[in-house]
Amino acid sequence: MSATAQVGGLGVRFKEAIHLGMTATPKQDENIDTYEYFCQEEPQVFIDPDHPEKGKRRTAAYEYSLGRGIEDGFLATYKVHRVRTTVDKDGLHLENAIEQGAEVFIPEDVEPKQYYTPPQFEREITLPDRTKTMVNHLAQLLRKFGIWEKTMVFCVDIEHARLVAKLLQDEFGPETGLDNYAVPIVSEEGAEARQWLEDFVSPDKKAPVVATTAELLTTGVDAPPCRNIVFMKTISSPLLFKQIIGRGSRIDKATDKYWFRIIDFTGVTRLFDEWDRPGQRLIERPQGPFTASLSGRVFHAQTGQVIVGARVSVRTGPNTQQGPIRTDKDGSFRFEKLPAGTVTLIVSAPGFVRREFKVETLADQPVDIDVPLKPERKGARKIKVVGLTVEIADEAIFLVESTGQQLTLEQYRDYARQKIIRAAPSRKTLREIWVKPERRQRFLEELRRSNIHPEVLAEILSQNEADMYDLLAHLAFGAPIRTRNERAMAFRNREQAFLRRYSEDARQVILALLEKYRASGVEELQPKVFSISPFREWGGAFRIQNWFGGAEGLARALEEIQERIYPKEEVAI
Repeated sequence: MSATAQVGGLGVRFKEAIHLGMTATPKQDENIDTYEYFCQEEPQVFIDPDHPEKGKRRTAAYEYSLGRGIEDGFLATYKVHRVRTTVDKDGLHLENAIEQGAEVFIPEDVEPKQYYTPPQFEREITLPDRTKTMVNHLAQLLRKFGIWEKTMVFCVDIEHARLVAKLLQDEFGPETGLDNYAVPIVSEEGAEARQWLEDFVSPDKKAPVVATTAELLTTGVDAPPCRNIVFMKTISSPLLFKQIIGRGSRIDKATDKYWFRIIDFTGVTRLFDEWDRPGQRLIERPQGPFTASLSGRVFHAQTGQVIVGARVSVRTGPNTQQGPIRTDKDGSFRFEKLPAGTVTLIVSAPGFVRREFKVETLADQPVDIDVPLKPERKGARKIKVVGLTVEIADEAIFLVESTGQQLTLEQYRDYARQKIIRAAPSRKTLREIWVKPERRQRFLEELRRSNIHPEVLAEILSQNEADMYDLLAHLAFGAPIRTRNERAMAFRNREQAFLRRYSEDARQVILALLEKYRASGVEELQPKVFSISPFREWGGAFRIQNWFGGAEGLARALEEIQERIYPKEEVAI
């Protein structure tokens, strides 16, 4: 989003006012330069002080980075799974594929290439076996993470998005009982797609769980519950990459979401290297004299018939362009007062393939060119390869801390260990913090601000059933990992004397609280737990407190249960 005070003529009416420009996605490429446009009055600084030859740039009056947003708690951090198939790693040689027994279908009028690379997959050549391998691996990951976690999959085009949705629906539909577990949210689905999107982003709707798309979910979609962003399309634009990642970076306290996953099948996370950096390319403004002219004629490439009303523009530099103008009855156009040198001509017309190419203009001399436009093909015609053997070649996982630094799993463990020990220097101190709900809450908030998430640690260590305290104690002090089930069983066996202090009704409550802990962890043992089943059916806290001698007695019992789940004897003095 960007805005200036010039919108709607305000720049004319209030020309003495300060004009404020804001954008979440600053651009700096050959057709627009946000920094140049909004920062003309800012001082120039060296792009790289150690290498002055790289030139200078103007900085924004104020910049707020991704890392700062994460550190300040406004944005979720992320964990990256990089997955590469054999065909993405090696590319596809058609002859090799045929030799291995694959069938190759080549449409008429399509000239096949001998070698294809990932950016061409599903654009020029479709590989259903590659897509199936990706989807199968994604299904394994979703089973590991949780099949009910909201997931967005970004595909190459509508056809690709539909195939991925169908494969995931076939995988998870029968076991979930949903006919809309995975859906393609694409323009051609019309009203149904709009309803699917509304349901997908709603925290109150269980399904759809997975949304596949080509472009519709790139911007303008707020889906805080989304925990997985999946790339099955190649991307070269850092801007587009930022926009897509923004779909997962929303924090959602309602679902306790403070981090998300990026599952990258196409290597797009290489663009993280440019995430927090403004463009580092020296932009030169066009220089005079502006005495060149450019004229030409636009016509049908096959029939030679002139095209009337084609749109023609000349781009002379960042933020500087002439046109668009329309071709006249003869298909002609003309531009004057152009700089001498290289300019970009952009030509388009309904029903024809848009063209954009470089033209050399000459000072004080006219340049005349012909611009043939090819008609658009009705429907995409791609080479199709079936029966290809595709496997997962390699997989890597890393996480990102608040400075934007990428950490391997081992580096993340070391980073987490240091942060835990800084807050709790000993195992004894960690237990003292953990058994007091308010101290535990502050401790966990401090860890999360440093992007230490116990749920991520559980996933890294493949210990999803482990007690959160034991994960932290293991990581920081080498303590053995215990599951919540093991601690619950130990409590029942060890704390018989504690249980006998209470009436039968009160013991029933304590054991039910223990089951809540076993299922979801110690964070469940808060007063609000008495508003849910089975406590609700027993009269809630208002009635249950009588079995403990009043509200204070119930509160003391709740605190003591937490202390006894983590007995002092475990901790070395």
